[in-house]
Amino acid sequence: MASSGNEEHGYANASEYIQHHLTNLTYGKLPVGAETCDGHTVTEAHWGFAQCGAEAKAMGFNAINVDSMAWSIGLGLVFLLVFWRVAKSVTAGVPTGMQNFVETIVEFVDNNVRDVFHGRNPWIAPIALTVFCWVLLSNLMDILPVDLVPWLLEQAGVKFQKIVPSTDPNVTLGTAVFVFILMLYYSFKVKGFGFIKELSFTPFNTPWLIWFNLPLELVGLIAKPFSLGLRLFGNLYAAEIIFILIALMFGGGIIFGVLGGVMQLAWAAFHILVIPLQAFIFMVLTIVYLSQAHEDH
Repeated sequence: MASSGNEEHGYANASEYIQHHLTNLTYGKLPVGAETCDGHTVTEAHWGFAQCGAEAKAMGFNAINVDSMAWSIGLGLVFLLVFWRVAKSVTAGVPTGMQNFVETIVEFVDNNVRDVFHGRNPWIAPIALTVFCWVLLSNLMDILPVDLVPWLLEQAGVKFQKIVPSTDPNVTLGTAVFVFILMLYYSFKVKGFGFIKELSFTPFNTPWLIWFNLPLELVGLIAKPFSLGLRLFGNLYAAEIIFILIALMFGGGIIFGVLGGVMQLAWAAFHILVIPLQAFIFMVLTIVYLSQAHEDH
């Protein structure tokens, strides 16, 4: 959600407001020849925080989005702490509200694993639970006012701050690659050389068409983590942009401000449905991919 317009917070125009809110807090190495935000050319490579999107882009792979990493790790710790506290104080008597909530999530994930996963692996349910809860918490950050946390941190000298990890393609694709690595691991563990044979003899079960089957199956295999990560990123990034665009209305006077407030509430209400849905889709696809890795034809 958003809470205010652009001029009120010192932005020159709407474009600067949008660009600021879509820029990560990036730390990296600025190479020689790169152009700084004030128009100067870097004569000596150095490490530091990017002061604008152009500097962050110039850093390339020698950079890390500090805000995405910090919020991702923080939300992961929140998940672990809450579930650990509930597991430690679980009781067979009258459960607390938090215990009921956690048990509902665990049962929900466990039922989906039973319905989708056809192998025998005790690690699949914990993996699915972790993926679902982490993605859900990351998506829920999108409900916070889009100006609130960045403005508070800006008072402390932090220029940029994106608080929704799932709006960073590095985070979503990183999570998808983790699932992909697990898929490859279990494929080779369960099938061994049969996994290569499966790729080579599908869809046409003849050695004369391996040249056709293998590239086709490899493209489909590699497409899985990309589709998994980009789907989550695309939905959350689009929602964040809409929140930011609606926020611009707060700087257009009372009428536009009231209209913007109504639109914010309406979009937030709809987005509350999207948030768990995207976490559910990510979890189910994770289970499906791992189930396929365990199917030995």
